[in-house]
Amino acid sequence: MSAFSAVELIIAKRERGELSTAAINWLVENYVAGKVADEQMSAMAMAILLNGMNRREIHDLTTAMIASGERLDFAGLAWPTADKHSTGGVGDKITLPLAPLVASFGVAVPQLSGRGLGHTGGTLDKLESIRGWRAALSNDEMHRQLAEVGAVICAAGSGLAPADRKLYALRDVTGTVESIALISSSIMSKKIAEGTGSLVLDVKVGTGAFMKTVERARELAQTLVALGQDAGVKTTALLTDMNTPLGLKIGNALEVEESIEVLQGGGPADVIELTVELAAEMLRLAGLGEVDVRANLNNGKAHDKWAEMIQAQGGDLSVPLPQARESHVVVAPSTGYLNRLDALQVGVAAWRLGAGRARKEDAVQFGAGITLHAKPGEQVTAGQPLMTLFTDEAARFDAGLASLEGAFDIAANNALGERPANRFGGSGSIVIDRIEG
Repeated sequence: MSAFSAVELIIAKRERGELSTAAINWLVENYVAGKVADEQMSAMAMAILLNGMNRREIHDLTTAMIASGERLDFAGLAWPTADKHSTGGVGDKITLPLAPLVASFGVAVPQLSGRGLGHTGGTLDKLESIRGWRAALSNDEMHRQLAEVGAVICAAGSGLAPADRKLYALRDVTGTVESIALISSSIMSKKIAEGTGSLVLDVKVGTGAFMKTVERARELAQTLVALGQDAGVKTTALLTDMNTPLGLKIGNALEVEESIEVLQGGGPADVIELTVELAAEMLRLAGLGEVDVRANLNNGKAHDKWAEMIQAQGGDLSVPLPQARESHVVVAPSTGYLNRLDALQVGVAAWRLGAGRARKEDAVQFGAGITLHAKPGEQVTAGQPLMTLFTDEAARFDAGLASLEGAFDIAANNALGERPANRFGGSGSIVIDRIEG
């Protein structure tokens, strides 16, 4: 007879009880085996969302999820390893220029990424807009590419933290995504199982992020960093602003295009800033100390590494990126300063234009999305283009435009100062805070 029952554990957490290590191990093991039903784990996820878990419980849940599958080992590589994880945002294409930039300094980047759902884009969807690029690699292929190229962005294999794979899909359809305990165990079970030596976390905060307040984002960052440190992974986190979309382009092929601009020494200031900050942190954790990160964006080394990485996975960079068949320009209704541009509303609009998916099985339009022509803090004139919407299906414009109603404010005075201000710190920097163990 089993020492535990799913119903008893659900009731215990519903009543704000603490689950023992043995109980958590039993729950995860039996959920993966199909002995704990989806509806039971759904109830447990809601109880965890409402009542939380303490640090020990979150650690045990993470450890049990890691133990549900295999662990990768990159100890044999000649290079130290460092990885980055973002909690997701609008226009967040940072992984694309970041991985080759860090690799260009002699640090291997094993970047396991996912697909987009809802208003947040997926790194794999973006890269699949490149003709021939392949997301699915075996463990041997991944290890070989890291040894030869130094960077790989690919899908996580089915053997890596399968408990998280099951639970993640369940959380998405049961309204339990925002639980700090479940977010933390999900992210860190994959990253620890991945085998990286160091990890930098980009924890987004603002309207376009899961964490809407600095306090919640800081709590999540501290939990993530503690889990990494406990597992022997050198871990830090940056809190970064996600009230306004990152960069000027939102959508799969559009974000690849902007990433290439950054790798060629150009691109928007906020994308460059965050890429450089995260790269510097990854290189520091990997043991390289202070490095002039921008140098390899300007001298072509990062771009060369990008080409190597994409071609190693079958990507043909000579083929033009997909372009949408239809476009629609949104103009400024008045003259003044653009004081606000809501990240969530822009992200939802891009999703409704076809850049994202409502269900995991949906296809995305690679060319769909939005190009911004102004960012908060800039002066605009009546009739000037504010943004251009792209889709393959003109019928989608109505839904996209509806999502943008009230998404921006234009006023006579610049409420943000000369540089778009960070409303949390006032410095104008996209980086709000740094959390370390």
